[in-house]
This record gives sequence, structure tokens and C-alpha cells, in this order.
Amino acid sequence: MKRKLILDDGTVFIGEGFGANEETIGEVVFNTSMTGYQEILSDPSYCGQLVTLTYPLVGNYGINRDDFESITPAIKAFIVREEADFASNWRNESTLDELLKVKGIPGLAEIDTRKLTRIIRKHGAMKGILCSAEMDTEEMLEKLHRTPLRRDQVEQVSTQTAYASPGRGFRVVLMDFGMKHGILRELNKRDCDVIVVPYDTSAEEIRRLQPDGIMLSNGPGDPKDVPQAIETIKSLLGEIPLFGICLGHQLFALACGGDSFKMKFGHRGGNHPVKDLKTGKVALTSQNHGYSVDEKSLAGTRIEVTHIAINDGTVEGLKHLDYPAFTVQYHPEASPGPEDSNYLFDDFMKLMEDEKRKELQHA
Repeated sequence: MKRKLILDDGTVFIGEGFGANEETIGEVVFNTSMTGYQEILSDPSYCGQLVTLTYPLVGNYGINRDDFESITPAIKAFIVREEADFASNWRNESTLDELLKVKGIPGLAEIDTRKLTRIIRKHGAMKGILCSAEMDTEEMLEKLHRTPLRRDQVEQVSTQTAYASPGRGFRVVLMDFGMKHGILRELNKRDCDVIVVPYDTSAEEIRRLQPDGIMLSNGPGDPKDVPQAIETIKSLLGEIPLFGICLGHQLFALACGGDSFKMKFGHRGGNHPVKDLKTGKVALTSQNHGYSVDEKSLAGTRIEVTHIAINDGTVEGLKHLDYPAFTVQYHPEASPGPEDSNYLFDDFMKLMEDEKRKELQHA
């Protein structure tokens, strides 16, 4: 089945369809990871996006039960150079095509993904429509132009009700803005008693849960589209140790008086070098974001930059100077990608231990 991708600027790519037979509109972005396509397509942070993979062969090791980062993928479409119709791996349970059909996600293969990536790098991420090749291009382009992108991605992917992932260690309230399961796995490994709550949970509701720490998860979209979460973070700062990842990092910056901006084409991949300004060490990190914290906006706030991206100098880590709170823009849980920064979860554990010790000393 022939399908075509039409970009907002009128560029057309015609290729072979796979996965679900659906028409879809979203933001076209690219990811440079060489492996981990299952984790990418199930990452809630891709809600509303048509994701292009730059690695040329996708689907060759199939799909398994263990590598999902969410139960229901929110990605709008998967675009690849070559889709492997035969998967070879001891963990393989189904093909990529079969999974996309079940989840209602359309795919596009046999197009020049290198050319598409170069267009996005030059002109920035843009809207696109994926449809049958038989559809009239001008009509589809007009439809694309008059269809606005949704701004409620966090609401779409966040849990609707609170739930527990029990442990016997520190109690952590995890605010779900589009949480990857990898974050929950890392907290569970450390025996945390995790309570996952919806994105719009109030500060008072969180206080009633009596947490030892708060985790701000990753998630899709513009942090300014989640104003209620910013107010919640403002209210809780200084009371409870806090660790934020990706969107959680941006929301923390906004709550502290900083600002954010939309990047030209974002950071998406498993090979992004980040420098720790304290130690001078560089770690390779997994990233997936289209917005960044504006470093100049932090002047006059009580937060300092702890990490920067080597490639473009953007802010990758923050720390509050007065309160037990720190955040990173990248993904220390990886999934997919390198696990160089996994130690940050241990840093969060130590932060909670130190605060608990202070409480006991003042009791």
C-alpha cells in the first residue's frame, strides 16, 4: 500500500505503508538512536508526533514484552527507511508491523529519511500529514494548514487516577506528566514506596500522602501548557526533596522564575554528550525534548546550572541553591540509550536520606 507524507512547506515523500491504515497529522521530528525503536514508539513524550528514525533498518529484532515504556503508545506515526518484515532475536514475540496494527499507529517506509532529517534540521520541526498516496496532495495540504496541533498532550498521557507501586523504603510521589516506565523501575529497584499521581494533583493532595520525596516525570509538549503543575511545584519547593526529569526539569525552572523556549528541532537520540560543570566529566545521554530552559532567564533566580549540552550549550541540569531540589533535561533511566547517568537516582535517595536525618535531629 502506497502512502505519502506531506510536510507543512509542501514537500512530499511517497513510500510503502505498514502498520495501521490510518490518516494522521502531527509534528514531524527525528530520532538518531541506532537501537531502541520499541522504547521510542512507546515513550509518552512522543504524544502527537510523527517520529522519523535516522538509523536505516528498523524492526530487525522484533518486539518483546519487556521493553515497553508505556502500555498505550501515544506516538502518531513511525517513519523509517527500511522496515524489517522478518525479525530475528531470541526475545522476539511479534513484528513491528504487527504491533503498529494492533495499536492503531500508521507507519511509512521506503522513503529518503536522510533527506527528511536534513529538511527538519534546516527548517525546524514542522507539521505533517500521513495519508494514502491516492489522496489529492493539495487537498491534504490545505487540511494540514487548517488543523492546529493539540496543546493538551500531558492531559492525554497522564494517569487519570493515583495508584501505588509499593515498597518499604522512602515514599516518593511521582507526578505523571507522561512517565516512562523506566523511571518507575529505577525507583522500584531502590525499594521506594511510589505513588503515581495525575499531572494536575494539587500540592495539598500531595502533602496528605506524606512523601519523603517528589519526582517530576518526563512528558510531551510545551511546559507552559501545564500551568497548574508549575503552581504545585512552587508551593512544594523547600518542603520536600525534589528530582525532575525532562519536562519535569522545565517545569521546575518555570516554577523558580525561569523561562523556556521551543528549540529548532530538539534533542532526540541516545548519543547526546552532556558536561557536569562541577566535575568536568562528560556523559553520553538519552534525550527526547523539543523545548529547553533559557539560561539567561535564570539570572536573579535561586537556581544554578549544573549541566550543559556539549553540542549546543543548552541547559541540561539545574540545582536549587536553598532547597533540596535538582533536575536534569536528559534521561538517566535511559530506555533506550546509555546508562551513564543512572547514579542520579542514587543522588535523589541521598537527598531524601539527608533531609530525613535533619528532621530527626530537630525532633
